[in-house]
Amino acid sequence: MAMLNAVDQNLLNIVSAAAPATITGVIQLMEDLDAALANDDGLKWFNKLYLMVTQAIDGAPQQQPWEDGEWLTQLDVIFAGLYFTAIKEFLSDDPAMPSSWDALFAARSTPNIDRIQFALAGMNAHINHDLALALVKTNTEMNVDPSMQSPEHDDYQRVNGILAQVLPNALTLLASDALGVTAEDTGKIGRLLAIWDVRVARDAAWDFGNHIRTLPVAVLPAALEAQDKLTGLAGRALLLPLR
Repeated sequence: MAMLNAVDQNLLNIVSAAAPATITGVIQLMEDLDAALANDDGLKWFNKLYLMVTQAIDGAPQQQPWEDGEWLTQLDVIFAGLYFTAIKEFLSDDPAMPSSWDALFAARSTPNIDRIQFALAGMNAHINHDLALALVKTNTEMNVDPSMQSPEHDDYQRVNGILAQVLPNALTLLASDALGVTAEDTGKIGRLLAIWDVRVARDAAWDFGNHIRTLPVAVLPAALEAQDKLTGLAGRALLLPLR
């Protein structure tokens, strides 16, 4: 393993601490990562977007309670844990790291890539690869098998709606400098969201999670590897210059 620079060693220390067990803990860890990441590090912009949407989802029950808040909280914590694990595996040169994360991590310091591209490349890796795995683990741990008419699926769809509302504004904020002045071409946001639709990605993750739960053990690794590679291809496409 190569010697890490001071920033990456600090990141590794942050994600190597005890895994958060609550949404509050997840948000705190993301805030710690945000403070440790420089503005010229592409990972900062996915982490900041993830932090913003997590805060939005955490605040949603103030207007309307979740139908199964315990299930959704467990899903959110497990889901975020896969992101923290991916950072740890990358910084540790662990071959177990999913290749779907390669696009973002490899391009962290690449110039001429907009913040919004880094942000959506991370969302792509996290949702298209990690979310199905988080759903399977959550449902297994809680001994539930949610149908399309279940309270769990209703909450899941409600999150889809929140994300669809929050993402455009959040990406616009990412494209602004510290004084709130637009620093990047916000016209790219619509083009990127047309390429990568969060509702479609999350619906596909729900379906893929149900699919892999039924696969024979002998077939499962190949299915997961294929999904991992496809996700990586999509991530590299999101990081291409959009001039």
